[in-house]
Amino acid sequence: MNIPNGLTLSRLAAIPLLMALLLIDFPGHDQVAAALFIVFSLTDTLDGQIARRRGTVSDFGKFLDPLADKLFVLSVLIVLVQEHLVASWVVVVIFSRELIITILRSVASTQGRVISAAPLGKTKTVMQMSAVTLLILQRPYPVLVPIAELAVGIAVVFTIWSGLDYVWRFRHLIMPFDASRRVGPSGGAPGEEETGDPPARELGELLRKGGLTVSVAESCTGGMVGSLITDVPGSSVYFLGGVIAYSDDAKRDQLGVPAALLKRVGAVSSEVAKALAEGVRSRFGTDLAAGVTGIAGPDSDGSSKPVGLTYIAVASARGTSSHEYRFTGNRWSNRRQAATETLRLLAEEARVSARLKTA
Repeated sequence: MNIPNGLTLSRLAAIPLLMALLLIDFPGHDQVAAALFIVFSLTDTLDGQIARRRGTVSDFGKFLDPLADKLFVLSVLIVLVQEHLVASWVVVVIFSRELIITILRSVASTQGRVISAAPLGKTKTVMQMSAVTLLILQRPYPVLVPIAELAVGIAVVFTIWSGLDYVWRFRHLIMPFDASRRVGPSGGAPGEEETGDPPARELGELLRKGGLTVSVAESCTGGMVGSLITDVPGSSVYFLGGVIAYSDDAKRDQLGVPAALLKRVGAVSSEVAKALAEGVRSRFGTDLAAGVTGIAGPDSDGSSKPVGLTYIAVASARGTSSHEYRFTGNRWSNRRQAATETLRLLAEEARVSARLKTA
């Protein structure tokens, strides 16, 4: 449990209180309900910002956050339907979208993947929460009725749009795999069909558009990050190479990680992740680089560090940042999640670096 996950849980804890405030009639009960709804809605933005800033993004948090959003909004909407403040079909549309995405996430989890909230999905949540706030306030303030109706319409549009976006982006999870649709070896010319995981394709597009190059240094992921990047056709334009530095000797000899540092903090540490990223960036001369080190499991490395503890660092001209993760799956799942997070962090840095490059 950490602060971001605690904030997420607070939205779930607030549901009974909000429902009671909307159902019990006393002076100002709607205004109080609207105020509390706004306060707890703000935790949806705050928890993510804190998790990314402190590097405490967790598998549990990525699962819990969208679930809390759904239950928080839907529970209040159900009460508003009972109070005749919103049409029931609105709840049906929202619930149907959430059910589809939940099924998609369940399918992803069976493959060791976690689908975190996408930017469009977050926008959808903001639109829904804004609409719900206006729906609550329209009872004491009838002048807000047309504004609330407009907000509901916008929220429904974003609900459907974001649902279709999720299904399209992760269609590979539910469509049968057809080997004949895959293009040749990584680095070849792009074909008509998209290949590779969505995070790797997104990273590749950002690097290509920004004229940036990338390299990777991997320990616990054992080459998985490089494999995902090179699954995308045309990746040779931006991916210059990588080093699988599994042993301490390899980290020291191939990437220049100081032996004293390895002895002092251990291979699984923020400092070593940064040294890996900086070492591989220097070796290949790339704009961006990532370093990954962790304990994939099933056993620890003989220290007090827990299985699933992973550090991912990203180096660029702006400097080097490191992020801590505590994955809770099996060995394959922990490695896969680490690889996916590495791609995501590289994509975030690619956006910033591309803007600075063109400024």
